[in-house]
Amino acid sequence: MKLLNFTIIKLTICLILGIIIGYLFDIPLTTSLYVSLSLLVVLFILFLISKKQFIKTIWFGVLAFSTLISIGILTVNFHNQKNISNHYSNYISIKTDTINTVTFRVREVLKPGNYYDKYVIDILKIEDNTVLGKSLLNIQKDSTQHQLNVDDILISKTEFKDLIHPLNPNQFNYKKYLAKKYIYHQISTKNQALFKIDNKTRTLFGIADNIRTFINTKLKRYNFKPDELAIINALLLGQRQDISEEVYTSYTNAGAIHILAISGLHIGIILLILSFVFKPLERFKHGKLLKAVLLVTMLWSFALIAGLSASVTRAVTMFSIVAIAMNLKRPTNVYNTLAISMFIILLFKPLFLFDVGFQLSYLAVFAIVAIDPLLYTLWQPKNRIIRFYWHTLTVTVSAQFGIIPVSLFYFHQFPSLFFISNLVIIPFLGFVLGFGLLIILLASIQLLPEFLAQIYGYIISLMNDFVQWISKQERFLFKDIPFNILNVLVSFLVIITLIKLFKKRSYTNLKLFLITILIFQCASIYIAYNKPSNQFIVFHKSRYSLIGNVAKNKIIVAHDFDSTTQSKNNIIKDFTIGNHINTIEENTLQPFYILNNKKLLIVDSLGIYNINSFQPDYVLLRQSPKINLNRLIDSIQPKHIIADGSNYKSYVEYWEAICKKRKLPFHQTSKKGAFIINY
Repeated sequence: MKLLNFTIIKLTICLILGIIIGYLFDIPLTTSLYVSLSLLVVLFILFLISKKQFIKTIWFGVLAFSTLISIGILTVNFHNQKNISNHYSNYISIKTDTINTVTFRVREVLKPGNYYDKYVIDILKIEDNTVLGKSLLNIQKDSTQHQLNVDDILISKTEFKDLIHPLNPNQFNYKKYLAKKYIYHQISTKNQALFKIDNKTRTLFGIADNIRTFINTKLKRYNFKPDELAIINALLLGQRQDISEEVYTSYTNAGAIHILAISGLHIGIILLILSFVFKPLERFKHGKLLKAVLLVTMLWSFALIAGLSASVTRAVTMFSIVAIAMNLKRPTNVYNTLAISMFIILLFKPLFLFDVGFQLSYLAVFAIVAIDPLLYTLWQPKNRIIRFYWHTLTVTVSAQFGIIPVSLFYFHQFPSLFFISNLVIIPFLGFVLGFGLLIILLASIQLLPEFLAQIYGYIISLMNDFVQWISKQERFLFKDIPFNILNVLVSFLVIITLIKLFKKRSYTNLKLFLITILIFQCASIYIAYNKPSNQFIVFHKSRYSLIGNVAKNKIIVAHDFDSTTQSKNNIIKDFTIGNHINTIEENTLQPFYILNNKKLLIVDSLGIYNINSFQPDYVLLRQSPKINLNRLIDSIQPKHIIADGSNYKSYVEYWEAICKKRKLPFHQTSKKGAFIINY
């Protein structure tokens, strides 16, 4: 079965291309709108003409695909609130640090950080101007104050700040991540600076949050352990904020993190339960139509309660189509269903395309549909139990084929014992979910027996303990695997041609497979020869100094970390993984470095430097040296001054003012990020 024979799949691919183009290139909204409208008009005219033609031409198809690409571009622009005139960004000034009176509504409660409670907010007013748009809110932690709730409306005098871009190479780009959620700025304040407004109106997000709060209030009466309650929230309510770092890491390292993210497996089980509950409706006239409407309504209500994440939205959209088709007796095709669900979601949420959960969930399902039938037919055990576990294994392995390249790209690790955790947990997951729904229902109506709650808590703890045991088998967990976007693309080429060869063992398919293996090898050679070499990097690390010297597939690192900071530091690990560097060596910080024909002088807290024997191109100031910078500049005449994260802020500001006055380049790592010298 050739996928491209399905028209909806071709149209979805064109929509995806349009979204990628719209995201990568800044195309004005009006331009994309006029082009899309023009193409739609021409397409309609060509459709009327082609209906009367006996011989069909390719031009109608070409125009249809071009129109979908244009609609993809338009969709990105249309959903970008910055293109709307009353977006709050048009009423603020980031450069002048202007204090604004801001009215906002809490939209989402995020996982708190070490020092701040974090929220996503909808901006309602700037001064007296009605505006729209989302922002990030940081509130200093205060044990005497309660957290804000979804739909709370508050007023505060504050200033908008840019989101912090990554200050070191290959670090996670949180600013870019939030931009894909249309969040471009942040505000920071204290509880004492917030004035709450009485608000009786409720949004859908607020209603969903109230339902979750109500359920958790009822569950807390039964003395579930914190980790048990956190897993219940993740499995049944789609909320993972309360999962401890230790438990989350255990599920990740065991290859079972997908169990905590509500996806197709969870929604499929819920659909089966609801189908059984509503089955009596089929006896009535139009009962199947009513059943389909109720199923879709219940699924989307659950999706709303679970937070409408990318994986939840994908699963509910797909199973909504399945539910409608099942109850209206319409034939369905899995590939068509997947493509239709993807098409609908991307029309309403185009930037979901770049969401990790969205990518992994669709790739897993496509891989299961394409590969599982091939693996399952390799062995046909007669015993039902063995056959069930064999099928669970083939589904698990099939899904891994689909997600391994993308998973390695984002997470750089491969849990080789994934099949054990899945073989043990997935067969019982339906029971765990069904039992959990019963627990929530009985707790909500205050009819939950204490012994049932204890049994369910014990089951959750047992699952956590098993996952933790799997995660501790570290010899089977491959970490820090370098994998870039080129690796991803060529890996999928190899997987696709391997599937084709497995389906039909022919000379042509074998030749294609060997060609993709050759392409993979060429890509690996290209990556190896394009590693950075002869680079000197002054990294940013708050309160400390960290430098790296890269040469011949090796980085020599020097720092002044204490043991605790060193154990928690990931800056060098991120850099080596992102640049495919294999060897890390440590050295002590030197007072100066000779970098071929370039020289760098380090001035530390002692403030000592020799002006006679050393004429540096660069001066690195660290640990807040008490020096006369004007005298230093006059004495040794450097071409560049660098201040790393170990310096006091007041010192850095003073040095920056001097360099600006003297028109000497000044690099502050806390603002501009790591400083790289190529030599």
